[in-house]
Parts: sequence; structure tokens; C-alpha cells
Amino acid sequence: MKFLRKSKIRELIPTSSMADIAFLLLIFFMVTTVFRIYHGLDVLLPRAEATQKIETKRNLCHVWVNTKGQISIDDMLVEVPLVYPVVLEKMRDNPRIIVSLKADQNARFGVLSDVMEELKRAQALRVNFATDREMK
Repeated sequence: MKFLRKSKIRELIPTSSMADIAFLLLIFFMVTTVFRIYHGLDVLLPRAEATQKIETKRNLCHVWVNTKGQISIDDMLVEVPLVYPVVLEKMRDNPRIIVSLKADQNARFGVLSDVMEELKRAQALRVNFATDREMK
């Protein structure tokens, strides 16, 4: 008795339209991506002669303080006692976070001091004080 060998059928993945699919996915993600814009509070930043720009925007936490003493952390209005738990949670999520403190030039120092104490209590020691560059 003679056994017939079944020929193995090779299944091919069509790669001719792979570039088209990749291009369509690229367009889809470009169209559906939402870029977050921080609105914060209305503040007039103080001027400084020497400034240094933060290159990365990924590990930033924005803290805004206006002249009325209102505090906003990443577009969320908080009181001084809530600065500690909010920043502590952000530090747990991302320990490399940099706190960017954007305070109005006419903001009361007492509020800023309280915010800085709460940041220190939350071990947020990487703090950037945002300013506008002074024009010469």
C-alpha cells in the first residue's frame, strides 16, 4: 500500500498592503490624540535675568498661585492643606516628577511659604520656580 504525502500548504501573509495599514493607523492616532493644555490660574510671572528652560514636559507637575492666594495643581483648585496629599500621590505615581511653581509676582509670600512647606513635607524636592525672562 502506498501512502500519498499531503503537500504542505504554505499560508502567506500579504505584505503588499502593510504600509497602507501602518499609514492609516498613523493618521488615526494623529487625528484622535488630544494634547492637554494647562490653563492654571491667571498669574503675572516675575522677571529674572538668568533662566533655564526645562526640556522635558513629561515629568512636570504645575502648581499655580495667584494674588488672591488661590492654588491650582494641574488645573485642580486646592487649599493649602490639600497640597501635601495631592503632591504625595503624584510623587508615588512618578518619583522623578519636577514641581513647576508658577506664582504671581504680587502673590503673598505667606501662601508661597505654606505651599513650599507642604511640598517639602511631601518630599517633592525638585522644584522649579517659573519666571519670565527679563528683556535687556
